[in-house]
Amino acid sequence: MGVLLALFLAERTARIAGLDSQLVWKLCVVTLFAALVSSRLLLIVLNWTELRAHPLWLLTLAMVHHPLLACFGGLFALVVAVLYGRWQRLPLWTTADALAAPLALGLAFEQLGALLAGSGYGTETAVRWAVIYTDPLTGQWSGAPLGIALHPVQGYAALGFLTLSIILLVWLPYRHQPGDAAGLLLLGAGVVVFVTEFWRDSEGRGAVLGGALDGPQLAAVALVVVGGVVLLDRREVVEG
Repeated sequence: MGVLLALFLAERTARIAGLDSQLVWKLCVVTLFAALVSSRLLLIVLNWTELRAHPLWLLTLAMVHHPLLACFGGLFALVVAVLYGRWQRLPLWTTADALAAPLALGLAFEQLGALLAGSGYGTETAVRWAVIYTDPLTGQWSGAPLGIALHPVQGYAALGFLTLSIILLVWLPYRHQPGDAAGLLLLGAGVVVFVTEFWRDSEGRGAVLGGALDGPQLAAVALVVVGGVVLLDRREVVEG
């Protein structure tokens, strides 16, 4: 559902940005295919011994969420997107602007999928809206503790990315220069990740500065910095 909605939104944002919506649609399909295939192949390689012992688990690989998979798939998809965009002679920054809101919407649905799968689970809590995982596969594939009330932090992130998507969609026609929407996406995504990490369980997420920050928060700081750089006034620079 998230992929389909993001694709349909990309058609609309492409027209707003003055691009050929069909070319942007093809770019999205190629990029999504690259991200999904690369992340699933990595998952197979890392779990080859277990999958040989349990072949039927191959049918459930699409439900597995992990930050490493998302990072690897995202980086591979970015490379494919840039190469395909160059081949189709799509302007880099304008295309990035058109894809900003759809990407934020896709991230929102990705976090909803993580909530259902138990991946990136939250810390223990007593709030009324807590989630409790009971399926043994959730614990086996995602490491989520079973029978314990946890913060639905993936839902918090989903709301953050959905809000960011709406802001980007509204702001797209009024951006000052090509690349502004992409810069705001990076900055906003960094803020969402940094804040929501405070409610995520820290197991397997790394520790930075003596445990003051975790790995995703360090990456979030980098996103904010890069987003700020992209937002700098560069209207005199010719688009790549």
